[in-house]
Amino acid sequence: MHNYDVSVYKPPEYDLRRAPILVRMSRGFVFGWLRHLAFVGFDALLVSLGWTTAQIVVSTIEQIKEVKSFQLITSNHTQPEFLLLILLITLSIIASAKLYGERPQRRRYNDLAKSITLAQIVLVVIAFLYPPGTFISYSTFIVAWLFTLFFVLFGRWLAENTITSLRHQGTVRRSIALIGTPEDTKRAKYILELASKKEFDIVRCLDLSATEVAHKWSKTLERLYQQGVGEIFVCSWQLISDPMELYWSVNTAGMNLRIVPIDLEVPSQTSKVEMIGGMPTVKFSPPTLVGSDFWTKRIFDVAMAAVALTLASPILTVIAILIKLDSPGSIFYRQTRIGLRGTEIKVWKFRTMVTNAEQLLKDLEAQNEIEGGVLFKMKDDPRITPIGKFLRRYSLDELPQLINVLVGQMSLVGPRPLPLRDVEGFEEHHFVRHNVTPGITGLWQVSGRSDITNFDDAFKLDVDYINNWSLALDFSILFKTVKVVLAKEGAY
Repeated sequence: MHNYDVSVYKPPEYDLRRAPILVRMSRGFVFGWLRHLAFVGFDALLVSLGWTTAQIVVSTIEQIKEVKSFQLITSNHTQPEFLLLILLITLSIIASAKLYGERPQRRRYNDLAKSITLAQIVLVVIAFLYPPGTFISYSTFIVAWLFTLFFVLFGRWLAENTITSLRHQGTVRRSIALIGTPEDTKRAKYILELASKKEFDIVRCLDLSATEVAHKWSKTLERLYQQGVGEIFVCSWQLISDPMELYWSVNTAGMNLRIVPIDLEVPSQTSKVEMIGGMPTVKFSPPTLVGSDFWTKRIFDVAMAAVALTLASPILTVIAILIKLDSPGSIFYRQTRIGLRGTEIKVWKFRTMVTNAEQLLKDLEAQNEIEGGVLFKMKDDPRITPIGKFLRRYSLDELPQLINVLVGQMSLVGPRPLPLRDVEGFEEHHFVRHNVTPGITGLWQVSGRSDITNFDDAFKLDVDYINNWSLALDFSILFKTVKVVLAKEGAY
């Protein structure tokens, strides 16, 4: 037998006198179970409502038809013990499908419908073993199935959207702390605030290199717990010298631990985590804007652009007259820009600058307000005409691009097509923007417009849009565009 020195395995600063008598229950664990119980109770109420409504409907129909079985059905409502059996079987099957877990699991509505249907089949089999009318009429099963499906699915959808709305308003927030290098925590904070809207309240960002953090976990974590923190996000996991010590320290302090692989560019929708031999791996898939997604977006674009052009035709006529009266030159301005797969397209706009604007640009390059010089933005640009300034403030100069949408060169929503001058300043990774059809408006435009002074920040927003595209996201951006335009946010 080998003789091992047990002290070797003791974590730094190990002291039995400081060992907790009981491990504090995690806030996340408690809130998680309360959330599960709330959804279970809500489903129980909806299932009961479905069956009760079904019995009332069937009983009413039987009374109207005055069938012979009237007395049997009206006098034999669901007995309390059978209602308990209905709830037990239905909720157990839903729970076994893991539909009370985290948000993505709870939103598997197809699986929820299948679970309810399976529960109904099990109940029919059980009822078949008893004489007809013992518990409930067989005709009620079909009606109850339909009502239960409607109530539970609609209730789950309503609950999830209510929670999302409350989080976006900042009403329901989860207090967290970030631990890592200053660079990693800054990047993680940006990603969390962008992707999760207002779900997380970042209480502290701790520098992992600080002695009090790296070597005194118990005191640091205790302070975080007292500040209401429920989860610790480690952004620089590779720098943790003793991962097990940190894990048990966080667990003992009553908080949950998350590892944020901040050194990986992991798109949220085009990747998924799979376990292989107990090891987590990240699987990447192609972008979503291909195949049926592409044609769905294209049909939506054509329909909306046609309607918008028809409704806006009086406004377009007035704008054309004002431009002609304001300054010499053409009404429209067509500029060569880079579109899908790097192809050159001619973008239509109402002219907002003097006719020799391109020649004057070289003299104004030194006054560019965009960091890195990829884009050119300048407040009080002397090349803009008086009517052009008004058109730009309300983005009315972009309306003719609906023509580009109709011919398939642009989309209503997508990364903005940039001029040749801007694309020539691209770094290699920036060209990913050209993998999708460019748009009139986009996530960049509704997140700050001209107030964003760093091209890389705008580029990250474009990539987030590409990775997370959905028709609902397009609708959201279009509605936000109207709000941003009317409020004149960041426009010049």
